[in-house]
Amino acid sequence: MRIALFTEVFLPKIDGVVTRVLRTIEQLRDLGHEVLVFAPGNAPSNYAQHRVVHVNSVPMRPWYPEVKVGIPTPNIARQMEEFAPHVVHLVNPVALAAYGALSAARRDLPMLASFHTDTPKYADALGLGAIRKAGTSYIRKIHNLAEVNLCTSPQMVERAQALDFERVDLWPKAIDTDTYRPDNASLETRSILTDGHPDDKLMVYVGRMSKEKNLRALLEPIRRLGPEGVRLAMVGSGPDRDELERDFAGTNTVFTGYMAGAALASAFASADVFAFPSTTETLGFVALESMASGVPVVGARAGGIPFAVPEGVGGLLFNPDSAEDFEAQLRRLLFDDELRTRMGQQAREEALRSSWRSATESLVDFYELAIDRHWRRANTLSTYSRPMRLFGKPLPRPTDLPAGLTHRD
Repeated sequence: MRIALFTEVFLPKIDGVVTRVLRTIEQLRDLGHEVLVFAPGNAPSNYAQHRVVHVNSVPMRPWYPEVKVGIPTPNIARQMEEFAPHVVHLVNPVALAAYGALSAARRDLPMLASFHTDTPKYADALGLGAIRKAGTSYIRKIHNLAEVNLCTSPQMVERAQALDFERVDLWPKAIDTDTYRPDNASLETRSILTDGHPDDKLMVYVGRMSKEKNLRALLEPIRRLGPEGVRLAMVGSGPDRDELERDFAGTNTVFTGYMAGAALASAFASADVFAFPSTTETLGFVALESMASGVPVVGARAGGIPFAVPEGVGGLLFNPDSAEDFEAQLRRLLFDDELRTRMGQQAREEALRSSWRSATESLVDFYELAIDRHWRRANTLSTYSRPMRLFGKPLPRPTDLPAGLTHRD
């Protein structure tokens, strides 16, 4: 199968969405499929033997300069027509991937869209609440061009349905249990993360440092727990890092900057507890990576976290409206060694139940569903998509559709 994938974020940026895209296209390669990736920023020219089309972009200043907004060019259309995909995958369509949706509609191509980030909620966190209503309507229209809309947790399925997305389904969770393992724990890494106090209790946060991650919820807990021998390591970076460093000055907190590869895997495994205050996660890959590392999570009972972290198995959940509850759950895991050890073992066992191969095989099934639905309803176009196709440039229907799928007029 040939898959054209449009994504709003890609390497060298690293976050949960990029992680899912990378692992997925690795598995698609191993399953014998071909992917053409359209990505903004300083993307590499290829990844996992798939070609990557670099799209000119501008930083999303002043709100989120790390995010690069792709600018449509005629080269995208040329590449699409030469590749002649069986299906187009739109990852979090807002800018570049939204253009990918319009380009696919114009060429009468099947589409699958995946909903990874609750953009309307993020707009509030970034101070862009004034455009939320119009932005929500825009995102809904883009998603509803797709024959399939996938979400990364049951909670996000409910959210997408509440936003009136159509044809919504669940993309199974997955985790790299080979890279993230308990035996990556290291005394040297723990010494770095605790600022030379490896015998102290260690909480770790890994991920982007931006307003919507709610990281200041960790400030009072570390102030209260610090005198009791607790340390906090903040691994990663982002637009809020400098201000966070100022806010956490004087506490037992180390900011390490970005870590990757073996160093990152060791950082996960060397902690006692993964502290995850974010309330806007659609899944929370870092929580899964911590669980695979045998380190239990204290996360918010919000968004996709309860799906990623089964309460009492992979860790503990706290009421996101209660700072006291967050501190209480952190304290409970940090100072109850027997509970922490048992939950760490259960977290690893839970992670082993999910694999990238099975999740990607499910995705391929959804690609085939999108293709089948597209040709079945080719003559029943939505009000929004009809003008795109009337004035479009449809590609010839492929003669090499996946086995079991046929053209249906």
